[in-house]
Amino acid sequence: MILSGWQKMVAVVVVAGPLLAGCGAAANTSAGHSNASATKPAQLVLYSAQGYDQAEATAFQKATGIKVKLDDMSTGPLLAKVQSEGTHPQWDVIWFDGNEPMASLAQSNMLYTGYSPANLSRYNSLGRSLLPSNHAYFPTGVTAAAAIVYNKKAILKSEVPHTWKALLSSQFKGKIGMNNPAISGPTFPFVAGIFQEFGVAGGEKFFEQLKANGLHIYSTNGDTVQALQSGAIDIGMIQDSAEWKLVQSDPNFGVVYPTSGVAMLPSDMAIAKNAPDLKAAELFVNFVLGPKGQQVMQDETAAGSDSLFDPVIKGESALPARGGNPSKWINVNPVYGGEHQASWTQWFTTNIVGQ
Repeated sequence: MILSGWQKMVAVVVVAGPLLAGCGAAANTSAGHSNASATKPAQLVLYSAQGYDQAEATAFQKATGIKVKLDDMSTGPLLAKVQSEGTHPQWDVIWFDGNEPMASLAQSNMLYTGYSPANLSRYNSLGRSLLPSNHAYFPTGVTAAAAIVYNKKAILKSEVPHTWKALLSSQFKGKIGMNNPAISGPTFPFVAGIFQEFGVAGGEKFFEQLKANGLHIYSTNGDTVQALQSGAIDIGMIQDSAEWKLVQSDPNFGVVYPTSGVAMLPSDMAIAKNAPDLKAAELFVNFVLGPKGQQVMQDETAAGSDSLFDPVIKGESALPARGGNPSKWINVNPVYGGEHQASWTQWFTTNIVGQ
């Protein structure tokens, strides 16, 4: 069997239990779904790596009466779970940051296509530009895969790095941290953006030089933020929503968008091709794109830093705590990125995370 990029990628994630083979596709028709899907929706099973997922699930259940079973986890384990279930998914909807793995899932014929929710018309120009023509997945917001967050007490204003390569300076030795792309959903698009900007060989050299300069690798945004707060590092390269949340809570930190650009990170949701409850899944997608769903996503109390995104829905605005956007976005082709996610993530695991 030839595995797609996303299927190979999950091999670098440590998960309990074997990963099952067998990801062949069945016909994508409503007749292929269970009777429960064709009649009254009974339960929505949501696999998500979003901070607002519990609040969204609660709001949807209240609005529709449809019970929601939520399984919240990081993106790497989520993709591993999707693979393990193969063509017999236990999930109806998946929701995480990064359109590269979504594009790879679509290429593997794992996603339900052709659905046009009523609220599709609410997309703004950015949202429409990120929506695949077959509607295999639906963008719900945009952040930067990584920007530079720094400790103002430790770094003079005149020494703040404004480019990625400025981080290679010896003055920052042992003081820089980032997430592991095999675990953290936002981090692979950052790596892919560097590879696109510098070329693959140049990108590999950049990360090798960072490692030689004492780069610290943490699992997720929260772990890297904790390292910044404790003083273990002075500079982080993580999703900008997490950086702005840190700035909101502690003005001793600042955010810089490298002048050469940063990788755009869409958050996306998709329906399983063989969703156990297709009707519930369709209703949920439409709900999230609607006014109430958007309101929940931007509830900082419920969502934390994940609420600090750039909306893709007309009439919606970013929260004030999101202090800005980059002057230049780097758009990584999601199909190309998805095809290379396995090999690039494995390279990073072996050469940067490994000793």
